[in-house]
Amino acid sequence: MVSHTEANIPIVVRQHLAQKTISHALGPNKASLERAEVCLLSDDQGLVQVFVSSNAIVHIDKIRAITGRDLKPLTVEEINRLKNKVGVQTLPAFDDFIQADTIIDENLFNTTRIFVHTGNSDFLMALKDASAMKRKDDTRVMNIATSLPYTDIEYELSLFDHDRDEINSAVTKFTALRIKQRLEETLEVPPLPDTAQAIIRLRVDPDANIDKLSQIVERDPSLAAQVVSWASSSYYSAPGSIKSVQDAIVRVLGYDLVMNLALGLSLGKTLELPEEQDNGNASYWTQAVYVAACVGALVSAIPREFRPGFGLSYLSGLLHNFGYLILAHAFKPHFETTNEMISLNRHIEHQHIEKHVLGITRDQIASNLMHSWNMPGEVTMGIRYQSDPQYLGVNSDQAHLIYLANHLLQEYGLLPKMNHRFDKTVYEHLNLNPTDVVPLMEQLRESRKELDMIAHSLEPTA
Repeated sequence: MVSHTEANIPIVVRQHLAQKTISHALGPNKASLERAEVCLLSDDQGLVQVFVSSNAIVHIDKIRAITGRDLKPLTVEEINRLKNKVGVQTLPAFDDFIQADTIIDENLFNTTRIFVHTGNSDFLMALKDASAMKRKDDTRVMNIATSLPYTDIEYELSLFDHDRDEINSAVTKFTALRIKQRLEETLEVPPLPDTAQAIIRLRVDPDANIDKLSQIVERDPSLAAQVVSWASSSYYSAPGSIKSVQDAIVRVLGYDLVMNLALGLSLGKTLELPEEQDNGNASYWTQAVYVAACVGALVSAIPREFRPGFGLSYLSGLLHNFGYLILAHAFKPHFETTNEMISLNRHIEHQHIEKHVLGITRDQIASNLMHSWNMPGEVTMGIRYQSDPQYLGVNSDQAHLIYLANHLLQEYGLLPKMNHRFDKTVYEHLNLNPTDVVPLMEQLRESRKELDMIAHSLEPTA
């Protein structure tokens, strides 16, 4: 008779442990524990699995050199099909559990404490030694990974000077361009669009009004159509038809939301989307729409005396992944390599991979460009610190809202689930009660079809 804890482990894993007489102890999957992760690649010869510590980055070029094969990381869909076929949520790091060639990183193999996935994402098993991972004669133990020297991205107090140095260094390293003084020239990114410039000027105009905003938006027929379409969506349940930008402002969205929505859409159209979307993530615009909607919902739940401004918080959510577009544009020769590394190392947050490969993160590069465009600090700092739940400096609310929105959207199945360690202290920082977000997330889940339609309308047509 199995114990209550053992009963929670998939039967296929229990059978494997029994058949191979693998000594182990079961316990909860704690984020602080360093785990043996399974990274998967394939080619026409078959599957290759790589075992590595959860705090290390596998080098795809080393794997290709060792095997002499042009291996590609498995897609999220392929990984999920494999897990479903086997009947597990997580893959145990045993070389004879699935049919695949196996390479084990020597640092993992030589460690004194080895925790392996059990097939149930809520549990880990502690192994007596590394011999349980390597039972096949052809399994290789080699140096194929680099341990991260940090557990979190280092966030400097001298934000923009430090970031700009790293950006310039990265551009010099990877593109051999002569470093120029202005950030936008260094990155060869198009200047701030006319519409965005006009909206930023309007923001500080003491005579700003609905007519002026409508005129700015209507100068760009595509943008005007998107704003009207947004207001007309069933997500807002507007009575009657919306026939103009002014109608959208007055009857449905409001001045503040249209101003920030138009600014976000204008910037989002500045750079072309890369042909291949991000590694297992939703498309750029799906992420933008969902995070913005979730941020907006969270703002409404914060007590009024602590509540940050809705419009700029919403805009921060809409632009939170703008750095992805900049990386695709400014680092074209190395964008594919970076994406491959992210796809292979799904146990590591993308910021760490970008820092390791390029020397910068997409959040650094986006916040600096927006700073040079004189975008509001709520947006630049929200984007810059969106992955740091312990940041408590200026405009931390926007950063924490993006961080929490991404977590909740993944938890509720609205965006693909990524590996990251969630810090619950953001609830306290935002003066939010975790129970208060449950009905908000249920409402978003019920609105999924409408949000998908909005996002789809923003995708470039073939």
